[in-house]
Amino acid sequence: MKKIFFAGLIITIILSNIGGIVKDGKKLDQLRGSVLRLHILANSDTDYDQNLKIKVRDTLLENSEQLFGSAESLSDAERTAQEKIPQITEIAEKVLRENGCNYTVKASVTDWDFDTRIYGDITMPSGNYKALRIEIGEAKGHNWWCVMYPPLCLPAVCDVEDNKETEAVFFDSKELDIMKNPEKYEIRFAVWDKLKELFDK
Repeated sequence: MKKIFFAGLIITIILSNIGGIVKDGKKLDQLRGSVLRLHILANSDTDYDQNLKIKVRDTLLENSEQLFGSAESLSDAERTAQEKIPQITEIAEKVLRENGCNYTVKASVTDWDFDTRIYGDITMPSGNYKALRIEIGEAKGHNWWCVMYPPLCLPAVCDVEDNKETEAVFFDSKELDIMKNPEKYEIRFAVWDKLKELFDK
């Protein structure tokens, strides 16, 4: 009886909030569909391979203006990334060779399912995103991610920091609230994704 009661209670809560869930869910989908994520996978988890990953990351971010500076939309950034795969691969391979490493590099623009990821004070909700994937060697090590478009990753003196000016320009107040206060939306987004899953079948 208790299980039936609680199941009914949950259904009642969902139904009474369905309008807000749909509204926030559509905003989530809009956010997912407006960014190009950078995803770099190290050869392995050894210190050597992880350090190589960071060097590749830093060099790509230093060249991000040259690579993506003219992009005005996600489709534009995606197209530019696809066109510059040879250049991106060359940049990454050059870093490896300069550090005495002969690993191969595979770069691609793809759809990828990400878990919830935190970067600085930004949280990108889990889900499917467009991503520029850089696979170093066997790509079996821990990965690093950020947002390449809009350009939220700024190379800093010792690490990478998030670009707060760009955040304010590219994202509306609701999207920023989702990224800054994700705990407010966890249940709603879980329900939204489950509803979409049911209706897509």
